[in-house]
Amino acid sequence: MLRALLIGNGETPDAAFLKSLAARADLILAADGGADRALAGGLTPDVIIGDLDSVSPAAKKRVSPENLIFVDNQNNTDLEKALDWLVKRGCKACTLTGFSGGRWDFTLGNFLSVYPYAQKMDLTFAGPGWNFYPVQKNRRFACRPNARVSLIPLKNCTGVTLKGLKYPLKNARLKLGGTGLTLSNITTGKTFGVEMKSGFLFVYAED
Repeated sequence: MLRALLIGNGETPDAAFLKSLAARADLILAADGGADRALAGGLTPDVIIGDLDSVSPAAKKRVSPENLIFVDNQNNTDLEKALDWLVKRGCKACTLTGFSGGRWDFTLGNFLSVYPYAQKMDLTFAGPGWNFYPVQKNRRFACRPNARVSLIPLKNCTGVTLKGLKYPLKNARLKLGGTGLTLSNITTGKTFGVEMKSGFLFVYAED
């Protein structure tokens, strides 16, 4: 299974964290200026993709011409361009970092823009000490015991069942904006699971 690390041009974790993510990836992509963030953290991306308006000339020279991919489409973001490229190549798991921080509109826009892709691959927004998982299907997660977990429904969700958490749910219905049942849960072991019949939510988990 192809596992990708996608690095954006937002606030980027330190070099040690980036390298820990890269060690679990088969392919390192940079979304436009994320290439400079990757290089600053000691990583050389395999592919740079986007409209290439923010990546430096020096970073462009670090990849072969065929792996410097210009996508001339102003109707989607560099994040979406990169995810489209990964979907076409059959990628089933992608960790995203450098897509939060700074302007809130960019952060929220990045998080919400992955909605069409969450059915096609397992996605994880990763930062030091935390992960955000967009979920539209049954999914199981590795974790440490006693880690905080919260669910944030972004659509009405049906048939939600939680396993491996201190406060389980079974076949519950969650409403958009309703988090009373789903904030600050606690893991009980090294894995936990979220099952759902329909909907879209984010799972926040401490690392």
